[in-house]
Amino acid sequence: MSTQIAMSGLRATNQELAVISNNIANSSTVGYRTARAEYSSVYTGGNPGGVSMGGSSQDFSMGGSLNYTGRELDMAIEGNGFFMVQGSDGTMMYSRAGMYGQDAEGNIVDPYGNTLQGYPVTAGGDISTGQVTDLTVDSSASAAKETSSVEMVTNLDSRSEVPTTPFDPSDINSYNSSNTVNVYDSLGNEHAFTQYYVKTGANTWEVHYEVDGVDYTPTPPDELNFDSNGALIAPSGTGSLTIPASDLDGAGEMTIDVDWASSTQYGSDYNNSSIQQDGYAPGELTGIRIAEDGMVYGTYTNGTEQLQGQVVLADFTNPNGLEQTNNTTWTATPTSGAAIVGAPGSGTLGTLNAGYVEGSNVDVTNELVGLMAAQSNYQANAKVLTAADTMTQSLMNAI
Repeated sequence: MSTQIAMSGLRATNQELAVISNNIANSSTVGYRTARAEYSSVYTGGNPGGVSMGGSSQDFSMGGSLNYTGRELDMAIEGNGFFMVQGSDGTMMYSRAGMYGQDAEGNIVDPYGNTLQGYPVTAGGDISTGQVTDLTVDSSASAAKETSSVEMVTNLDSRSEVPTTPFDPSDINSYNSSNTVNVYDSLGNEHAFTQYYVKTGANTWEVHYEVDGVDYTPTPPDELNFDSNGALIAPSGTGSLTIPASDLDGAGEMTIDVDWASSTQYGSDYNNSSIQQDGYAPGELTGIRIAEDGMVYGTYTNGTEQLQGQVVLADFTNPNGLEQTNNTTWTATPTSGAAIVGAPGSGTLGTLNAGYVEGSNVDVTNELVGLMAAQSNYQANAKVLTAADTMTQSLMNAI
């Protein structure tokens, strides 16, 4: 009986050594979770029968360190949850190893070709939370946006004299000040939009418009009126001009609203503290940005961003019920329960840190201590076998 008990101890300790050695071997594996051997005593009819290793469990309660990589598609989860990746055979797997790149089709994939899962974007540019699918970044150019409004904050010098010469953009004596801003038509072509300010009275000014040197001033011209404190009192809305399609080489007709809100007429030099317009040229994809809520944006040369999708995370009622598979992934089992899927930061799910990966949570010092304890345990069980063998030999010699 003692021999069988000692043999069970040797078997169990050998299995524990396998768990410890696997932890040490994966101490630098991104997203790995440390495991522990779990022993249980064995009794037969109330008599001791030794020990067995019922299995091992991984520690999902403690995260690994976040290591900065600077790579735009690397991600680390801070808190609960797993990335969802789908294999080429359709198998859904779960991982904490957030090392991702792109394949030839623009899909976001891990180093083994598994595709990262997330919520797609609708044709209207909104996230569709009704389905989970492969995340793809569209590499096509970002469409141009036609300028529809120009907003500015301007100070017109109240000390200016009323010009005596009829307005002529080629004669600087016929206007008091001017500014130019680039605007864009529906094809993304750039045009120079110039405004000329002509003082017509103590607190009144006319505004004339040119686009690419062509006069588009409405009749009558837009007029700015200020009160005695230099504040704009009219127009209460915006001025506007229209450029016909026939002047735009294939682009559609443009109507530009001009807003002077917060503009002033003080006794100081003319200046523009702010000029903004809402159009832009077409842009090429230059990079990808991932927010902490999992939103994936494409960034373009025209300075815009376009939403491409949202990374989702999965959590489980019993993470230790997950089945370990290759490449630091797990698959769901009846013991783990079904995946609870949601956006990062929602419910109990953690948030994302882009440009980082999560290291292993293995404590090598603890593993080495456990290794020494397991070695001592193995030697002690071997001593029991030796003692039992010696006693058996003594008995045989006495017969």
